[in-house]
Amino acid sequence: MKRIPTGNDGAMSTAGQHLVATPRMLDPNFSRTVVFMIEHTNDGALGVVLNRPSELPVAGTIDEWASLAAKPGVVFAGGPVSTRSVITLACAQASIDSPHYQPIPLGLGTVDVGVSPNKVSGVLAVRMFAGYAGWGPGQLDAELRQDTWQIVDAIPHDVHTAAPEELWWTVLGRQPAPLGYLRLYPHNLEDN
Repeated sequence: MKRIPTGNDGAMSTAGQHLVATPRMLDPNFSRTVVFMIEHTNDGALGVVLNRPSELPVAGTIDEWASLAAKPGVVFAGGPVSTRSVITLACAQASIDSPHYQPIPLGLGTVDVGVSPNKVSGVLAVRMFAGYAGWGPGQLDAELRQDTWQIVDAIPHDVHTAAPEELWWTVLGRQPAPLGYLRLYPHNLEDN
């Protein structure tokens, strides 16, 4: 397992990295998921599931931002917590100076889609997530010790990939052995 880096507050942190669910993950909310971690402190952790697109189009839901929605232009199921709230991850040309944009690792940021895109100039693409994955104090650390998750490096393209259904296999395919062997895990277990 990858060593968990230390955050600014001295806590072990996975912020800016992916959690990849291993086959040991039995929770159906997270089976074969890739979670991009936005925050991880002593107070808990928060991330969004990158590979669960819904059928709800961004157009007709949050129209002003629809032209910036990365393909496929749908809202994603970000996790089982607070599913009526939306977290929007944006990639930008450079740093954005706006009270409606909060930078996070990897040159990404969260953006307030309650305002016009004109108030947050420089955004290249957004992906919207209904809900999020959340852990209380120490909860994620305990799950990491059980090997239900593997921590891997994230790349910004993963957040806005046009092929989210393949992301679990794609991310695993970049990993060295033995973790990389999971890319051979069948898409459908009945095919095994």
